[in-house]
Amino acid sequence: MAPENLVFGNGSNEIIEFAVRTFMRPGDEAVMAQQAFVVYNLVVQAVGGKAKAVPLRNYTHDLSAIGDAVTAQTRVVLLANPNNPTGTIYRREEWERFLGQVSRDVLLLVDEAYFEYVEDAGYPNSLTYHAADRAILTLRTFSKLYGLAGLRIGYGIGPKELIALMQRVRQPFNVNAPAQWAALAALDDAEHMRRSLEVNRQGIDYLQKEFGRLGLEFVPSCANFILVRVGKGQEVFQRLLGQGVIVRPMGGYQFPEHVRVTVGTMVENRTFISALEKVIKAF
Repeated sequence: MAPENLVFGNGSNEIIEFAVRTFMRPGDEAVMAQQAFVVYNLVVQAVGGKAKAVPLRNYTHDLSAIGDAVTAQTRVVLLANPNNPTGTIYRREEWERFLGQVSRDVLLLVDEAYFEYVEDAGYPNSLTYHAADRAILTLRTFSKLYGLAGLRIGYGIGPKELIALMQRVRQPFNVNAPAQWAALAALDDAEHMRRSLEVNRQGIDYLQKEFGRLGLEFVPSCANFILVRVGKGQEVFQRLLGQGVIVRPMGGYQFPEHVRVTVGTMVENRTFISALEKVIKAF
């Protein structure tokens, strides 16, 4: 990948801001899934844009409906694959139909923060669809698989003309030196990546089996977290917190009956399930 095709940010969050601030003006539209990463809507609002939110279908992006929502005023479409907070993916066939549906001039911001965890053969790696006449910006991060969330470093990949415009918005020295050193080291640490993926795979299998045993509805995940329906999400969150277990309530994502749990070590996973079982029995 040529340097002119890359932009780096203080986490991939900052690159979302670069893109929206570069290509949107007050009154412009951005299209996104209704229950996707909350930052998308916040950034669009911050520039005076109009966010058009399209409901999920079966807990994942409805690309056909998103394509239908695009108008002449649409400047950016924001997509998360896998989606946060549901952990679901859209697949290659639907993605390719979507590409034929949307103008090549509309910026497709494809947030692939969790792509390393995906094992589904139908997953469409957006990098393979980059072309000189198509505005696609792929976002990646060192915060998830590499475990560098606290150091804040992410990157975007796109056409050099698009990246050059975003570089004008980027503040100088936005990524600190320790984050850059850590990112370079992380790229060479294949054993850490292998181990992290295996821990996640085992954790996903364990948690999903335990949710089934407890009779809890969950969304099969392609990421490193699971969305699980527990009834009173906020109350379950508070009760788990009282036992020293932290999950994320999903009321802010319009899933008030759900919590999102990140996969941990097997000791942490078992601790969570034990605490959750006690909370459920107390209802």
